[in-house]
Amino acid sequence: MADDPQRNFRSAYYEKVGFRGVEEKKSLEILLKDNPLDLEKLSTFSQRFPLPSMYRIHVWKVLLGILPPHSDSHALVGGYRKEQYQDILDALEVMRYINPSTPSTHIYLRMFQLESQMLPRCSETLPPDEENDDFLPIGRAMEEIVDDPVDCYWLIKCFVNQFHTKFGDSIPHLPKSLEHFLCQEEPRLLNHLKSIGALTQLPYSLWFRRCFAGCLPECSLQRVWDKVISGSCKILVFVALEILLSYKIMLMGISRPECVVKFLCSIPQENTDAIVTKAIDLWHKYCGTPMHTL
Repeated sequence: MADDPQRNFRSAYYEKVGFRGVEEKKSLEILLKDNPLDLEKLSTFSQRFPLPSMYRIHVWKVLLGILPPHSDSHALVGGYRKEQYQDILDALEVMRYINPSTPSTHIYLRMFQLESQMLPRCSETLPPDEENDDFLPIGRAMEEIVDDPVDCYWLIKCFVNQFHTKFGDSIPHLPKSLEHFLCQEEPRLLNHLKSIGALTQLPYSLWFRRCFAGCLPECSLQRVWDKVISGSCKILVFVALEILLSYKIMLMGISRPECVVKFLCSIPQENTDAIVTKAIDLWHKYCGTPMHTL
């Protein structure tokens, strides 16, 4: 479907006067009235536009399969999810893996391990921070985004499972992809990182395995996760790329690789919304903008 010039004019006007996303919100509300929900259209919408905060968790739950496409089954399935959550919780308490003082993210990890048949013996249990470096940061970030513990657990579990199932084979190739796009955008910075031995030491696990959990504040992170949950791990490359571009002057002045890594692992938090916005623009520039039709 060709773009509607009148719609484009209205969208540009809304954005200029500070109401960016007014029409997009209306479009999403129309999509959410479908029964069954069209997962492809919801994914395309999430790829093209930021999800309104009031609908984000609901759309995530549908795209991750926590809720089915048939809207009239949502209350029933939601009840089953809550019962299953409580059953797993009770089982872990009986087996003495958790107690009232156990941090919630550690509880989610044990629940995930029990459901995945990966729960270690109590005598072999390591401190969770050593045991699972990726699950816990994602869990802590999700906990900041989602208030309800039942929703939080299911979102963490399904996000982690979907990410590894869909993108597990792609993750090892993302550093090379980052190098390619950095060469396109800022070859001098790429050459500098190579010359000081920093390129191979960049925080790839933080960026590409934890999906920036623990790096970006949740208000910015959730916009990145919109794209990951709706089907793109490539967005992670462009967020990493934009971080490097945004701090290129500082990075060009660093001559020790460990100092580069230290800085990139704790970037300033006040500029991250702009970084994510520019990253999404770069992603659309190189990968195209998915077309969305109602």
